[in-house]
Amino acid sequence: MPAKAVCVLKGDVSGTVFFDQKDDKSPVVVTGEVKGLAKGKHGFHVHEFGDNTNGCTSAGAHFNPQKQEHGGPDAAIRHVGDLGNVEAASDGGVTKVCIQDSQISLSGPNNIIGRTLVVHADPDDLGLGGHELSKTTGNAGARIACGVIGLAKSD
Repeated sequence: MPAKAVCVLKGDVSGTVFFDQKDDKSPVVVTGEVKGLAKGKHGFHVHEFGDNTNGCTSAGAHFNPQKQEHGGPDAAIRHVGDLGNVEAASDGGVTKVCIQDSQISLSGPNNIIGRTLVVHADPDDLGLGGHELSKTTGNAGARIACGVIGLAKSD
């Protein structure tokens, strides 16, 4: 059951992100690039709906089937869709994405295919910021790009 998915990000920034999973027990490898980000960290999350009819806002909240509090990608308690941050080294350039995650999946109950990947304007505080939004969104700010995660053509 090797599976592949892809997401084309559109909005204030753009990019393409790929998801690859060898089998349902393996982590998902997330690779790709985002163009146009401001220097620094930006929240990077899978949201619950694959609905972009009203821009990124119609994607709903973070994908959270276990009804947990928001956390970082390595936290024991987190939303399935909490992938942490991507970090731009300079303003407006190309930011490489390279994440390995064991909670998202390309099959089963944590399947992210058909959901929306969102890039946020601000850093995700990983639920540790003490802000009222820390435990729900990581206080990551506006949604500056998004796209629906879809099945990718296998090699």
